[in-house]
Amino acid sequence: MIIVMKPKTSEKEIAKVKKKIADFGCEIHESQGLNYTILGLIGNTSSIDPGVLMALDSIEKVIHVQEPYMKANRLFHPEDTVINVGDKKIGGEDFAVIAGPCSVESEEQIVSIAKEVKKAGANFLRGGAFKPRTSPYSFQGLRDAGLELLKTARQETGLPIVSELMSTEYLDRFAEDVDIIQIGARNMQNYELLKEVGKIKKPVILKRGLSATIEELLLAAEYILAQGNENVILCERGIRTFEKYTRNTLDLGAIPVIKKYSHLPVIVDPSHAGGLWWLVEPMAKAAVVAGADGIMIEVHNDPANAKCDGQQSLKPEKFASLMESLKELARIQKKII
Repeated sequence: MIIVMKPKTSEKEIAKVKKKIADFGCEIHESQGLNYTILGLIGNTSSIDPGVLMALDSIEKVIHVQEPYMKANRLFHPEDTVINVGDKKIGGEDFAVIAGPCSVESEEQIVSIAKEVKKAGANFLRGGAFKPRTSPYSFQGLRDAGLELLKTARQETGLPIVSELMSTEYLDRFAEDVDIIQIGARNMQNYELLKEVGKIKKPVILKRGLSATIEELLLAAEYILAQGNENVILCERGIRTFEKYTRNTLDLGAIPVIKKYSHLPVIVDPSHAGGLWWLVEPMAKAAVVAGADGIMIEVHNDPANAKCDGQQSLKPEKFASLMESLKELARIQKKII
């Protein structure tokens, strides 16, 4: 349930309404704009009579929320959320470009790629230290050593780092060392992990699950938001369908749908969606036009010998060329790279 206060309602009157809501045993989520105040009621609202609330002169209207997610709902938060990461932003008029290798392999590799993507215009560095792989015999990442190398690359370039967290065992380490924690597709519905990530204030990129619906993605985000961490970025990375020509099927329609129903920023990972390097450029361009707030692209200086997902990685020079096109598209979409 959502209560919309009349414009320019005084703090004293809002406090009266809050006290009334508290008597119903509901949690209150307050959202304030320039000329409005919205109070979201979280809890069992089935026994609340809207007429009782409407009897208060300061209330404009009472809305029943049909969707099962609350804090991720745009009704609770009409303005787009903008995530601050140091002096950089994700959401609003800023278009984020997150680039780097699928996995960290060596200091020379990650530092050289970091310098190349920054030169091309990327504003975040991605790199996998812990790698969830389908086969237990595939390269699993450098783990702790990989995190240290990412920190070295950040020190060399100033780029904030993004890396995937797979277990609560390393949560404290990631909270201290990583600028944005990524929750991968396989862990989108690992609710215990989501709840723990929700207890810290670190920005989180939540990737859509392999076959997850949009509602399931938003409910997964709700787990993080419900614990108090409102710094959630959704990521469309393709879903599993019957199609075999691409690694996954990139659901570009999810971007405007999520934008309609949620205030959270949405980025796109065209590398994992297509699974082939030559699909990355057209899908990245399409993501900009579809209204995404950013993209995550895999870049490797030697894709043929990459230890992980080389076939979907762009070489630095190809990435630089793509960035020039993206800057033009972003300008048309009134976004800034």
